[in-house]
Amino acid sequence: MRASDLLHPRPEGLYCPPGDFFIDPVRPVNRALITHGHSDHARSGHRSVLATQQTLDIMGLRYGEDFAGTTQAAILGEAMALNDVTVTFHPAGHVLGSAQIAVKHKGKRIVASGDYKRQKDATCAPFEPVQCDVFITEATFGLPVFRHPPDTEEIARLLRSAAQFPERSHLVGAYALGKAQRVMRLLRDAGYDKPIYIHGALAKLSEYYQSRQGIDLGQLEPATVDSGGKQDFTGAIVVGPPSAFADRWARRFPDPISCFASGWMRIRQRAKQGGVELPLIISDHADWDELTATIKETGAGEIWVTHGREEALVRWCELEGIAARPLHLVGYEDEGD
Repeated sequence: MRASDLLHPRPEGLYCPPGDFFIDPVRPVNRALITHGHSDHARSGHRSVLATQQTLDIMGLRYGEDFAGTTQAAILGEAMALNDVTVTFHPAGHVLGSAQIAVKHKGKRIVASGDYKRQKDATCAPFEPVQCDVFITEATFGLPVFRHPPDTEEIARLLRSAAQFPERSHLVGAYALGKAQRVMRLLRDAGYDKPIYIHGALAKLSEYYQSRQGIDLGQLEPATVDSGGKQDFTGAIVVGPPSAFADRWARRFPDPISCFASGWMRIRQRAKQGGVELPLIISDHADWDELTATIKETGAGEIWVTHGREEALVRWCELEGIAARPLHLVGYEDEGD
């Protein structure tokens, strides 16, 4: 059978006709398989949702317990039959609970990666390459200019700045799911044992990481507008969603140094335009070298490229003798970059 008969794009998202399900649909559908909990991939309103337990938990925290009609937890590596299609979930290394979804039917196997990264991350299971006929890869950072440095080096830069300017606070913009918790854990692993102050938008998810998943983020304290004065945050590291730093919440800290943890910080002009004083190149997506290495590891004879810099990666595949095409899926942003 043709690969496109097993999976193909529709306005709702990637659709599997023989299994009658969608992967990461952008509109409510009868049956949705979800790769991870970021809001551009995990939406509420589906009749049924199949995802890892962690992703289901995260969706419940973000959307409320009635986010779907019914839910089913997928166990990593365990095969499930949907009609006569075999589906397995495999770690994607993107954020807590993230998974690649392998779809097999009549001897053809397609793996939808969702979003993934290859750097080590103590807050989620590491990516596992899956052998397949077709690999659907993201391309958020699918240009050769994007090569992410070790995250430990970026955290060391943050700590050096905090030591150099003890009278100032450091405000670290980091997405609420995955990136924020990863930054906190990296700080702890680097020996930072002071309280980390967090925006209220991070509280529920960070508590889930700590109390229900056993991921130690150390002492976290609220950094809300309603509590504390400027003197309470002298020398503090404060973590919050990037959007919070554009409002009055950010103006309450003493002479703050604006930081942003993102793969986009590789582009200096983007950091400058955003008013970022200390850009931290920490990404939850694969960089160019990781994307190309992963494609080879899967052994796939065909690559479908989605949500990102599709053309450059398609061209690289062609030069390597690998069939490739862009999917041009819409509705996916870079929430977890």
